[in-house]
Amino acid sequence: MINGLFDDPLQAVLWGGLILGLLWGLVAQRSRFCLLRGLEHYWHQDDGRKLRAFAIALATAVLATQALGHSAELALHQTHYQPRALPVIAIGVGGVIFGFGMALANGCGARSLVLLGSGNLRSLVVLLVLGIGAYMAMSGLLAGTRQWLGDLWRWNLPATHWPGLLAGVGIAEPLARLLVSLLIALPLLVWSLSSAALRRSPADWLGGLLIGLLVTAGWWVTGVLGADDFDPTPLASFTFIAPIGDSLQYLMLSTGTALRFGVCTVAGILLGSLIAALAGGDFRWQGFDGPAQMRRYLLGGWLMGVGGVLALGCSIGQGLTGFSTLALGSPLALAAIILGTRLGLARVKSPSAH
Repeated sequence: MINGLFDDPLQAVLWGGLILGLLWGLVAQRSRFCLLRGLEHYWHQDDGRKLRAFAIALATAVLATQALGHSAELALHQTHYQPRALPVIAIGVGGVIFGFGMALANGCGARSLVLLGSGNLRSLVVLLVLGIGAYMAMSGLLAGTRQWLGDLWRWNLPATHWPGLLAGVGIAEPLARLLVSLLIALPLLVWSLSSAALRRSPADWLGGLLIGLLVTAGWWVTGVLGADDFDPTPLASFTFIAPIGDSLQYLMLSTGTALRFGVCTVAGILLGSLIAALAGGDFRWQGFDGPAQMRRYLLGGWLMGVGGVLALGCSIGQGLTGFSTLALGSPLALAAIILGTRLGLARVKSPSAH
């Protein structure tokens, strides 16, 4: 069927990325899915629905991705989330920087795309400087600093993922994957669904469930639709630091660069959130209240770009996508992002910030 629709696997991957991005935009715009909002509501408003929705997304992504990886024999261990030598300091520092920037900019890259599709011009500024910061850290002025931080402490472990560590003590890897997946997912699901407020909020729990499934669908698009013996598509799913930078580059240099899965997901999210905002009557143009707010958003976006590259991913890239591969570094990255968010929210909400 795929051969009848597309000339080659790459076309299938690009169209798949666009469709999945569109679905993400629709779901995230209607559910207001956002880790920052979840943490802020949980810490400052005694409302855990958004955070529990993120936990449902994480649990769903882990269970569904591991089931897909087993059935389709995906090489999840070959993704950049599982380096042979874990750059512990770079991931930790990068995660804190990203989380702090996310709080300053009032949302991560994914949320900024959704807000831009809803008419929020503040998010356009955030995305522009995020992309610049990402490329500065990947291959620009800060590439040397990134490499230096990465080399400060590279933890050489016998495995790149948690099941591999269990396999090293004699547990068969398929059983180890099942055990680790359940140890992660079941407590998250129990904690999330124990909330009557969440159970009464289908926009939140259903949004989390669908976001988790979309992460797994991303692995299926690149790993199954993109399978090609001669030119396989790099295995990937949703992440928003490098793809936002790649999207800006593609807008400027499209005749000299190749279209990628991540760029298509970015375009799809903008389109999906626009459709959802228009259909729901939520679309409205919004700008900055003044120079102080603009300065904060500019700094926040740039910090997210730099920090996300150091941490090997963002709140979605490491917090959901990397976690779904059972990578050793993803819990460290997510914990650092949460710490950075705590520090950032404290700064934003301090009297001196107003």
